[in-house]
Amino acid sequence: MQKNIFPTLGNDIPAGLVVFLVALPLCLGIALASGAPLFSGIIAGVIGGIVIGSLSGSHTSVSGPAAGLTVIVLNAITELGTFEVFLSAVVLAGIIQIGFGILKAGVIGYYFPTSVIKGMLAGIGIILIIKQIPYAFGVNETKDLEKYIPFVNDWDAVLSLGNLSKTFDFGAIIISAVSIGILIFWEQSFIKKLSFTKLIPGPLVVVLLGIGLNKYFKFFVPTLYLSNEDKVVLPVVDSFIGFTDLFTFPDFSQLGNSDVWLAAVTIGIIASLETLLSLEAADKIDPLKRISPPNRELLAQGVGNVINGFIGGLPVTAVIVRSSANVTAGSRTKISAVFHGILLFASVIFIPGLLNLIPLACLAAILLMVGYKLTKVSLFRHQAKLGWDQFLPFIITILGIVLFDLLIGIGLGMGIAMVFILLRNYQNSYLLDDKKEELDGSIRIVLSEEVSFLNKGALIKALEEIPEGKHVIIDGSKSRVIDYDVLEVIENFKTNAGSRKIDVDTIKIKSIKSKGLH
Repeated sequence: MQKNIFPTLGNDIPAGLVVFLVALPLCLGIALASGAPLFSGIIAGVIGGIVIGSLSGSHTSVSGPAAGLTVIVLNAITELGTFEVFLSAVVLAGIIQIGFGILKAGVIGYYFPTSVIKGMLAGIGIILIIKQIPYAFGVNETKDLEKYIPFVNDWDAVLSLGNLSKTFDFGAIIISAVSIGILIFWEQSFIKKLSFTKLIPGPLVVVLLGIGLNKYFKFFVPTLYLSNEDKVVLPVVDSFIGFTDLFTFPDFSQLGNSDVWLAAVTIGIIASLETLLSLEAADKIDPLKRISPPNRELLAQGVGNVINGFIGGLPVTAVIVRSSANVTAGSRTKISAVFHGILLFASVIFIPGLLNLIPLACLAAILLMVGYKLTKVSLFRHQAKLGWDQFLPFIITILGIVLFDLLIGIGLGMGIAMVFILLRNYQNSYLLDDKKEELDGSIRIVLSEEVSFLNKGALIKALEEIPEGKHVIIDGSKSRVIDYDVLEVIENFKTNAGSRKIDVDTIKIKSIKSKGLH
């Protein structure tokens, strides 16, 4: 628990604003793609931020409606007949997730190798870029948007991107180009040194300038002006009754229907797996290298989804796009996630008219930059330098996600990673010795001949159980091979050991920095 939040507010409040700007279009877009009421995406974003953000043990992860669930949600709503019956399945899915948390099923997240997690991030980044390109060109629902944005990896739609030159909106292209230019400029080191950039995030500048530029077009260059169809559309609430009418409540009359339970189990399992993978990914990009408790996260997600089901929200997961935006914006604690949820709620109540002035091209530019950061060329070079055992699962995961879907990609990546592990471990099955306490009170952890990512969970648990103030020796003198994931765990433990007053020494364990892996 954070003892004093005030020293980090200067980081967390601006980061929360950035996440809000990223989350708003995602909440609306995912609701539309899921065939659900538009406001259900906003509800899910609010609950994901305020409720799950408060209950979660993660300081970096941000939850909300997830693109990975859109197909499942759309199919479930179609099969069950009404959105109200679907909401009953969301409530049950939340209860299932709470059960997973109680049963401590979250440890499964420790057994996904780094290469697969990084592949998941890159794959999501590529899809995010593909799906935002039409918006950057000014294509929307009234301009045959479905031809250009694939619903489920529709490659005809991807190939149709080449025809955007026939239907593009020049005003949108100008706003997109200016927005991307500002975001790149805001990332330059000499700009980051200026104090005002910590208070004014680049995406905020992009949104404000986009609104101003479009207003300029309206009065001085009408042919470039972006009308309502090219801007954010939120419901305007003008009374308390109008506000309450936005909520939808579950219909539990179909609880005996096996399709309801099938949808609930599917959502519960997929949402939990996506959450655990996103949680692991968020921890990896956390500059403070903190480890989030997975079982507590499952409990928080379960509570959030139960509430969503009761008031008309889409099912939520931890979402790496929001989480990466959160970390990139400089967040230090989960206050930023909670604040972004508060902003989502306040925006639709108090300033929907102002938000409806934001050009979709601005938001597309923000998301294009998020996608780029997730799938930089340097990431591919970095993975290639690590060897085939890291690069092949990474690239196969990306191809599986982009060509098929998230779960197939992860499954293929895991399969390739397991082949490498089985080959390496063929002659050695005993991987990790117990920690031993020396006569001088120090604790010695002796690693065995070969240590793979399968031992990551056990090592993390052993390191977490070390009392404060101890001297720890991690001995790799017997080890012939220590997997990259295990080296990363040791490096993260050394980074955080000072906060627990733990003195760490390592024997014959190469630093991932000295190996050029960071």
